[in-house]
Amino acid sequence: MIFKQYENGSCDIIFSNEETKIIQERQVIHLSDEALRHFSNHMIKIIMDWNIKFNPDVQKLHTKVDTEVKTYI
Repeated sequence: MIFKQYENGSCDIIFSNEETKIIQERQVIHLSDEALRHFSNHMIKIIMDWNIKFNPDVQKLHTKVDTEVKTYI
């Protein structure tokens, strides 16, 4: 999985053919405790980078439980 971040703070998540096959077959992504730890460490770094690149209006956004998030495929 590759996170390709753009200068405006947006991001594409790119899956390899093997990753796509695993997700399609198993319909779940399972991370062991060690893998989850490494994944979360990478995510924290990415989140910090994202926040720096977001424009000031986006930096101030707050997400609530009922906030609708629109994604584009």
